[in-house]
Amino acid sequence: MCYIGRLWSRGYMNGPLTSGLTFIPKWNWLAVFTMGNSSGHNNTLSIPPGKGPHRVGCTDLMVGHTVHGTFLRLYYPCQASENPQLPDWVPCREYFNGLADFMKMNRALSERIFNYLFGNHFWLLSAEPFENVSEPCHFLCHFEMWLKHRRCCHAMDIYVCLFALGSCKIPAAWNASFKPDGKYPVIIFSHGLGAFRTLYSAICVELASQGFIVAAVEHRDESASATFYFREHAEPGTKKHPSCGIAKPVSDNLEEVWMYYRPLKPSEIEFPLRNKQVKQRADECIRALDILFDINSGKSVENVLQCDFDLSTMENSMDLCRIAIMGHSFGGATVIECLCKDVKLKCGVALDTWMFPLDEEIFPGVKQPIFFINSEKFQWIGNIIRMKKLDSAIFPRKMITIKGTVHQSFPDFTFLTGNWIGRLMKLKGEIDPHIALDLSNKATLAFLQRHLNMDRDFNQWNALIDGKDVNLIPGTNITIPQSSI
Repeated sequence: MCYIGRLWSRGYMNGPLTSGLTFIPKWNWLAVFTMGNSSGHNNTLSIPPGKGPHRVGCTDLMVGHTVHGTFLRLYYPCQASENPQLPDWVPCREYFNGLADFMKMNRALSERIFNYLFGNHFWLLSAEPFENVSEPCHFLCHFEMWLKHRRCCHAMDIYVCLFALGSCKIPAAWNASFKPDGKYPVIIFSHGLGAFRTLYSAICVELASQGFIVAAVEHRDESASATFYFREHAEPGTKKHPSCGIAKPVSDNLEEVWMYYRPLKPSEIEFPLRNKQVKQRADECIRALDILFDINSGKSVENVLQCDFDLSTMENSMDLCRIAIMGHSFGGATVIECLCKDVKLKCGVALDTWMFPLDEEIFPGVKQPIFFINSEKFQWIGNIIRMKKLDSAIFPRKMITIKGTVHQSFPDFTFLTGNWIGRLMKLKGEIDPHIALDLSNKATLAFLQRHLNMDRDFNQWNALIDGKDVNLIPGTNITIPQSSI
């Protein structure tokens, strides 16, 4: 999700952009959010739970109510509980509106779909096959079979399928009690363009289940499809009702202000905007890390949001000598910018990185190990060449490519849409998404153990770091001309 907004804003062209990207027809970009890479791993459209030994909890933390504050979703090992509450994958209506804007969808239509999802009725659809379907994920299965039977894919069909994804749940217990068990290493996660803090929950949940504390930052550089902060309202009785039930402010004197994705303006040069954004993103990640330092040291950290989770239970629970930064696409560029800015970050994992926002002058300042995990279908010569400019004879650099994957094989979307729609939209990966993300996660864990000096058993997957698997390519599948090298 690193460049869709620009593509959407201008329709399509046949040539490459200055950023190395290619325009394609507008309707195809709907598939970015509805595509699936699955090849039949199972018949359930859901986000996979963590495979590690720990149960996973999550909570939201906002420190500072203004636009300059910090907002993140925190994933952590938690204690077992009966009937845990699982949070919605897409938290509330405004995030749907943000996704709709990002895809140039009509907001009135997205509002109707939201009401359909959360109003327990199916008046939006007139097709008889859906009359007795009550669960969102069951709906998706029926919906896909219906599309296949009709042998068509109308825009409305795609809209409904997209937003049905939103009522899926994240497999992590909301505000569950923290599980003290020594000191956990820390990972800061940065989302891609047009995403927000919840859309990489499969990765974050898996890492937390393996014994990490993961802070998924929601960026306020106008690269998220939607985010919010608060302002003090001036007149009594003017305060708007909070949109997100799980994100109400502790103070009655605060009202929400929503910030949506900012597309490029006509004739605007892209690099200055993206470079400014990646610098802000890095600052936001570093501020998030500073907050974790405060929590770990026992300092009082005020959460602007109403929350039942007790941050004080995390005191002295983090191994702050073992910190990594991780991100996807624009978030991968954020990884590199962060490594240059903060030596407390010991290594970085960059998933299918979009290198365009970065100023190459910072590359010599990146002295920590970096692991590039790429998809087979997204990368191009110019982007790989920029990655190769970070190669070093002194500092470890690794790169692998996962066969049969596409750019959306890393966010959660890949688990929430079945085979046929992905194939229909011609953006479907050829590999089962569970296999693909499992390879990515295991290779990541092996890399983290190696460079965070952890005493764990993740080294059983060391071969994956070198691309030694039937579904992996060592390095890249892109042929780089000798003249470019």
